[in-house]
Amino acid sequence: MDEKQTNWKSQAMLFLISQCITLFGSTLVQMAIVWYVTIQTSSGVWVAAFTVCSYLPQFLISFVAGVWADRHSRKKLIIGADSLIALVTFLMVLAIPHITDKTIILYSLLVMSVIRSFGAGIQTPAVNAVIPQLVPEDQIMRFNGINATMQSVVQFAAPAAAGVLLTINTLSSTLIIDTATAIVGIGLLSAVIIPKQAIQNKGTSVFLDMKIGIKYTLSDKLIGKVLTVYGLFIFLCVPAGFLSQLFVSRVYGETYWYLTAVELAGFIGMVAGGILMSIWGGFKSRVTTMSVGLIAFGSLAIGMGLSKQFALYLTLMIIYGVAITMVQTATTTLIQEKAEMSMQGRVFGLLGAMYSGFLPVGMAIFGPMADEISLQWIMIGSGIALIALSIFVGTNKEMRLSYHIKN
Repeated sequence: MDEKQTNWKSQAMLFLISQCITLFGSTLVQMAIVWYVTIQTSSGVWVAAFTVCSYLPQFLISFVAGVWADRHSRKKLIIGADSLIALVTFLMVLAIPHITDKTIILYSLLVMSVIRSFGAGIQTPAVNAVIPQLVPEDQIMRFNGINATMQSVVQFAAPAAAGVLLTINTLSSTLIIDTATAIVGIGLLSAVIIPKQAIQNKGTSVFLDMKIGIKYTLSDKLIGKVLTVYGLFIFLCVPAGFLSQLFVSRVYGETYWYLTAVELAGFIGMVAGGILMSIWGGFKSRVTTMSVGLIAFGSLAIGMGLSKQFALYLTLMIIYGVAITMVQTATTTLIQEKAEMSMQGRVFGLLGAMYSGFLPVGMAIFGPMADEISLQWIMIGSGIALIALSIFVGTNKEMRLSYHIKN
């Protein structure tokens, strides 16, 4: 193994570790706040308000953040966003002991959530656009698989840690830990040597550059369709994925064991999917990998909707975790490989907008619908739609031709 190969691997892994550390703190706080609000208010309105404040600012800033990621140093943007999140969180730690009114604390946490969401929206396009600068093109899919595995472990461990901390300590302790993880993550990221990017700043306005990025994405026969498919995928994931606990409580019973087992099954599947992608690397065509992941996910949604036995449902949930990792890893890798380096930030900004936009829309539509129509039938319907989407991706000559031309 030559020195150059060793160097990119060490730099890429250091970058990945720094992001996982900050992700742990962010997920810890996000879960702690939701549980705190639920326990303190038992109000669906308050929980909904915090959910909106976690996604809407990120959606709104994603368009501009993508331009910033192409105009400025991505490393500095990530450090700046992490610093902003750490600062507002630390200020909240200082403020809580002096606030006696519970309602004021809730509104203060709401403001903090908005600022943290803006920070996440700034950070995400820059993080995804940095990876092709660090990792050779033929290793990106495998690297994204490792990234998916590590993120799945972190996102499983953080809620468990949040539950323990809130049981034995206070909300402030979780906020302090998040501040500490941000400082450690920033320190590690500062040591990462990222190859210099070609800065695109010709004196044009941010909004003109944003318009150029949108035009580029829509005019590209491959990337435009990939983003559209991804948005529809996130929307159609809601019934089988994000409403899984509601489904389990209605069909199998409201027991802590069932709900915990579902979370654990999804976690095992996503970790397995990340390991699979890091070793296998997917099909040679990322379009094929995406199509196979979609048809698997759709079939699993139908199977879970029809399942009458909890053991079978858990088995399908594990495979579901593998399928969702396949789709997400293939989507991210495809953009990293095929979008022009000067446009990566803007394209990933739009990808982030697809997630933070389509997910709340799906929750807003399928959540109330589940009170009127059997959730089993909604899951089956979404599964059929996902299979149809998979067929579109797998048979679309324009997508396949564009991929091979770019390849």
